[in-house]
Amino acid sequence: MPAAAKPPASLSLPEGTAEAIRARVGKRDFSAFIAEAVEHGLRGQVLDEYLADYESRKGPVSERARQRARQVFDEMFAEEAEWPAAG
Repeated sequence: MPAAAKPPASLSLPEGTAEAIRARVGKRDFSAFIAEAVEHGLRGQVLDEYLADYESRKGPVSERARQRARQVFDEMFAEEAEWPAAG
C-alpha cells in the first residue's frame, strides 16, 4: 500500500538569504531551488560519511578517486526524481 502523502515542510531563512534566492531564481522557482540545494548538501554529507568509513577500513582515498566517487554519486542521484525517502 503506498504511503500517505506528507505535507510540504516549511522553513525559515534570513530575509537577506531569501531575497538573494528570489533575485537569482524568481518567486516561481524558489522552492525548487531550496530543494535542490538541500539535496545537494545531503548527497555531499552522505558521500563524505561513506568515504570516511571507507578510509577507516581500507586506508586513504586519493583526490582523483574522491572526485570520481562524487561524479558517480551525483550521476546516480541525477537519475532519481527526488531524494529517497527514509525508512
